[in-house]
Amino acid sequence: MKFECSRVKAVEKLDDFIQKNLHEYSKLRNFDFGPEKRSNVSCLSPYITHGIIGEQEIIKKSLSKYSFSKNEKFIQEVLWRTYWKGWLELRPNVWEDYLIELNKIREEFKHNQNYTNAINGKTNIECFNHWVIELKENNYLHNHTRMWFASIWIFTLELPWQLGAEFFMQHLYDGDSASNTLGWRWVAGIQTQGKHYLASEWNIKKFTNNRFNNIKLNENAPPKISRKNYSIIKQDFSNKNINDRNLLIFENNLSFETTDFQNNIFKKIYLISNKNENRSIKLSEKVIKFKSLLIDDQKKRLKDKSIDCDVVDISEIKNINESVIALYPTVGENLDYLIKNNLKLDFLYRKLDQCSWQYCNKGFFNFKNYIPKIISTFN
Repeated sequence: MKFECSRVKAVEKLDDFIQKNLHEYSKLRNFDFGPEKRSNVSCLSPYITHGIIGEQEIIKKSLSKYSFSKNEKFIQEVLWRTYWKGWLELRPNVWEDYLIELNKIREEFKHNQNYTNAINGKTNIECFNHWVIELKENNYLHNHTRMWFASIWIFTLELPWQLGAEFFMQHLYDGDSASNTLGWRWVAGIQTQGKHYLASEWNIKKFTNNRFNNIKLNENAPPKISRKNYSIIKQDFSNKNINDRNLLIFENNLSFETTDFQNNIFKKIYLISNKNENRSIKLSEKVIKFKSLLIDDQKKRLKDKSIDCDVVDISEIKNINESVIALYPTVGENLDYLIKNNLKLDFLYRKLDQCSWQYCNKGFFNFKNYIPKIISTFN
């Protein structure tokens, strides 16, 4: 598998999938045929995570090929990430508590042999070991495989879900604080209290075309229990005055020329990089490099349009003396840095998020009822 750090290549990947493979998506999407046979899924998530291509762009192109009814499952999957982000925005202390728990558990397990074996792919479960290697080599796993992986980690290897979520964030090109954290919580059974996901031998064999043997799992484990309940915190996602300001762009919005604000005039655009020393979860060198190259690609595209821009480290924001406004970085490491360093910025929110996040107060099955309404707002 190869993820090129280029918007041009990302769009080509999108167009190719829609023309050749979208028609079979609903039927084949749950199959993991291996990293060299991924045409049954789009593999666009690393680009969506970084805003290289957006959900709206993907959905509009898919609807230009097929009707909503033929396309509904694909559109739902695209908007799962939008939903997860909105859910976490309304309950940001879930992310805060996760990091607190992770710091404690990380210390407790730093010499744990089962944990060491798991992250090095040296367990007695063949498929799990294979996926560890695949994750480190390709920085991507099929979504169904992520569910199996997390279930085995939590219920068969009996390791804390918090460490598994960290392991994914360290190595996934599409690592996202909302989708990743909440996805692991869901598998464990604490996102929807009492409802967990248990991987099974027959399911893995069926959806991997019998590529693996020796799949001995705990298929009867009870869900994990959390006594924490999170109330919705009311948020204001309205946009502030834009005129005559510098714009900050974080790693989640790296396609300014396709944003809602592309026609606004800014004094200068600063592309913000965030190295490991400012992160609670230390990312692999490959993931840090991937982010850096995507930022460079955005800089080149802005320069080609004669837009004044520069790349600066997140620690340098405080040295930008003129008035600034930022494309909203969402709950996660970048927003954490701003809060911890008392950097109070005005934010600009995507229209898609302003529309969608109001429907993230309940579960996804409620959210998906509003998808036609959300799509109707697209220009």
